[in-house]
Amino acid sequence: MHQGELERYAFEDSRSKEEQTKKTRANMSSTSERFEGQTGKTTAPYGSWKSPLTADIVSEAGKRFGDVAIDGEGRLIILESRPAEDGRSVLVREAAVTGDSTEVITPDGFNVRTLVHEYGGGAFAVSGNVVVFSNYEDQRLYKQSVKGDCDPVPLTPDYGGPIVRYADGLVDLHLDRYITVREDHRESKTNPSATIVSVELSGDQIKEPTMLVSGSDFYAFPRLTPDGRRMAWIQWSHPNMPWDKAELWVGYLSEAGKIDKRVCIAGNDPNLIESPTEPKWSPQGELFFVTDRKTGFWNLYKWIESKNEVQALYPLDAEFTRPAWDFGNSSYSFIKNKGHYNYIACTYRQKGRCYLGILDHTLGSLSLVDIPLTYFGNITSMGSILYIEGSSPKHPPSIAKVAFEENHIVVKDVSIIWTSSSLNSTDYTPFFSSPEIIEFTTKVPGQMAFAYLYMPKNINYQGPEGEKPPLLVETHGGPTLESQGGLDLGIQYWTSRGWAFVDVNYGGSTGYGRAYRERLNGSWGVVDVDDCCSCAEFLVATGQVDGERLCITGKSAGGYTTLAALVFRETFKAGASLFGVSASLFGIADLSLLKAAMHKFEAYYTDSLVGEDESLLHERSPLNFVDKLSCPIILFQGLEDKVVLPEQARKIYSAVKEKGLPVALIEYEGEQHGFRKAENIKFTLEQQLVFFARLVGKFKVADDIVPVQIENFD
Repeated sequence: MHQGELERYAFEDSRSKEEQTKKTRANMSSTSERFEGQTGKTTAPYGSWKSPLTADIVSEAGKRFGDVAIDGEGRLIILESRPAEDGRSVLVREAAVTGDSTEVITPDGFNVRTLVHEYGGGAFAVSGNVVVFSNYEDQRLYKQSVKGDCDPVPLTPDYGGPIVRYADGLVDLHLDRYITVREDHRESKTNPSATIVSVELSGDQIKEPTMLVSGSDFYAFPRLTPDGRRMAWIQWSHPNMPWDKAELWVGYLSEAGKIDKRVCIAGNDPNLIESPTEPKWSPQGELFFVTDRKTGFWNLYKWIESKNEVQALYPLDAEFTRPAWDFGNSSYSFIKNKGHYNYIACTYRQKGRCYLGILDHTLGSLSLVDIPLTYFGNITSMGSILYIEGSSPKHPPSIAKVAFEENHIVVKDVSIIWTSSSLNSTDYTPFFSSPEIIEFTTKVPGQMAFAYLYMPKNINYQGPEGEKPPLLVETHGGPTLESQGGLDLGIQYWTSRGWAFVDVNYGGSTGYGRAYRERLNGSWGVVDVDDCCSCAEFLVATGQVDGERLCITGKSAGGYTTLAALVFRETFKAGASLFGVSASLFGIADLSLLKAAMHKFEAYYTDSLVGEDESLLHERSPLNFVDKLSCPIILFQGLEDKVVLPEQARKIYSAVKEKGLPVALIEYEGEQHGFRKAENIKFTLEQQLVFFARLVGKFKVADDIVPVQIENFD
């Protein structure tokens, strides 16, 4: 399927392609050229290998994409986060000619990002040649041309700060307005109101938005029919998270654009727990959505309006969407064929594997599409063209453009139009470790859990005979998120230096159905910890890693899992409490403090994960049992983090220091819940490496890294 196209990345960068190539070759020279012409490998301790995949390359390759949309000329608009610009997010436009660079359309001084639910998402929408976006600094909505040839114009009032926020919007061409979710902090900072409002797109004066829907704690996915007469949306209320229980509604709009009547499509049956999400109207005005009713798996459904019934399109024990941690999920889209939109391009996951399919919703048949990318995110389409976010073990997060034959659902062409990394992956392929999906038994007899295992790989090195590599276990965030096996240069940073790395989808992870996800209910700090320990013990028992050099690292909620594993178990020899390789590191050390300080979106989350019993909160909080900790730990913290406050990292640091164990705390000015600055991403990665090497590694790292001071360590 045009494999060669996947190696020809198109990307926007201030450097020329020639300069990028020179830098890549220079980074490679210290290792690859050193061994040029040699047929054998150098034998050196695992963890001490020299790798061309430096922390600089990892941090510079950390561009992330957010939402995507298609403009009036059929060109893709991509939200791109740039570590080299302190994490600023800009809109870039697909090149008019294949092979050219993308065009940045966000002017200097603007940062396209919303803070609704703190996690954001859905920060912009496109209609024709107009884009409406949320600006990070003031959280106001702005309008501009997709050509970037004029300054953005504000659409919402200036409230003197980012206290009124907007997300997940769409343009209503029929009434010249923008419909969006609003989060209003003016009356309460801890309990902001959520509504769906409309904002005028033109006029001489900026007006207060008009309220359309209110009454629930949360809203998402306002979506209009092509004729503008009906609007669908998702709503839910405390104590539920959107993946626990939600409702899908449809409102009928008057000529003036107000909702005259409404009907609940899914989620209101007291005898049926479900979490509908991602409503979309087809070009013919039919409503489709995803829900997990009865089967416990998120599948595609269609609303039969004449009967007010819903119909499953293709029942399958697979997940056709992801938890709505942020706005903008788009797991399916409509494909035009022979003048009709009977086909739906969709992605789904089964036991750790991702699939891209084409569903004929009139016949109920599903056929798979084979493209070189293997792990998929959001998708969108126009006519017979499909855009899909994805990655593979050889390709970093990218966006592929898939063209189908106009009269047949056959792939005509595949090309990559955007990638998170400017490096030429073919130069580094010999250093890439491919993941193996492993299943291992949990502490519950007969119950299995899953993980992605990456073994050490470097064409220039091999480990000494009889030596096993050290292992780094990663615990993902959420905790109801999931690990995937696409190319992550942060993981390759470790494996190319001689580490084994395992990314665990512990009980509670998404991608395996509701029952798997709900294993964590009431058992956070137990099931996730046990599964991570079981995974490490399985790899030791099968002779793949060194049982005396087991380390653990965690991101976001995984930071709590890391701390809990270090305090309540004796499996690991050292740990780093972190959000992620490209984000902030911190620990949720005190669950009661977390609950008291939590923002509205997650205000009741610990009630389902742990329970409301104060004694349970006390028992599951690592900070209360630091006396049980017997190994070193390093902590990293963003000082502007509103999800997990800096005080929590400081408390665990002080307690560990007082106990006399080796400990380090690194705090970053200007960083929030997830690091965005390239220099901090680099520093975090390097300090983890040298910390583990000094404390448990039994080797010296090849990299020239000045370590931070470690308390209680000579």
